Amino acid sequence: MLKSVLKKENYYPQPSLDETISPAKQPVNQAKLKPKQKTTSPLLNFPSAPTLQVVSRQRVADYGEVYTNPREVNAMLDLVKPETERLDSTFLEPACGTGNFLVEILSRKLAVAARQYQKSQLEYERAAVLAISSLYGIDILADNAAVCHARLFEVFNSQYNAHYKTKCKQACGNTVRHIFRRNILQGDTLSFKTSAGNPIIFSEWKFPFNDSRIQRRDYLFEQMCRSADGLAPPVKSYSPSHFLELGDAE
Repeated sequence: MLKSVLKKENYYPQPSLDETISPAKQPVNQAKLKPKQKTTSPLLNFPSAPTLQVVSRQRVADYGEVYTNPREVNAMLDLVKPETERLDSTFLEPACGTGNFLVEILSRKLAVAARQYQKSQLEYERAAVLAISSLYGIDILADNAAVCHARLFEVFNSQYNAHYKTKCKQACGNTVRHIFRRNILQGDTLSFKTSAGNPIIFSEWKFPFNDSRIQRRDYLFEQMCRSADGLAPPVKSYSPSHFLELGDAE
């Protein structure tokens, strides 16, 4: 059962980092970990997005779209600072925009992962995936969701390349992309629907066996929100697999 991601933190057991399964993945050049497609958006290049508060008056009128500046983001996150530094503390942004809050949370979590696990590449990769899988976002605008996805991947990719350079694994980048595609969605939080009119479904990612196997369970967002105790049964469960093999599903 999954506690509602509407709460600012959910605590999942952090896996022990004793390796029991060897990933059959070979290191590849770091350049291959760049996003496969460039984001097309009327916004601006995503590295500069945090400085922008209003894209256009029309978007403000139509969607009430105003971005939070970095100073305010950090001040608000500092109110729950211990949770922003827990790898398994779950955050949902119901109107994520281009990801100003999620980007900062991920940066903080990856800094913790580096301090604790950087000496072992596999342990760092596992910790980074745990941190990444804890972040969720919804935005009603397609370009916002796409830019948020791209910015989050860039935060991970830049840190990963800085730590391991030519030892970076394509499989790890594929896993991260796969999780972001499931966790950062275009939709309407108030109607619980995607842009296509389908129910919003979020995936929970857990390391239940104290090794490198990860398990995915899908939950209806509306059921979690309407449940009195924040719990809901999964609509689908998947067999555990090595976390570096998640990208193979696509």
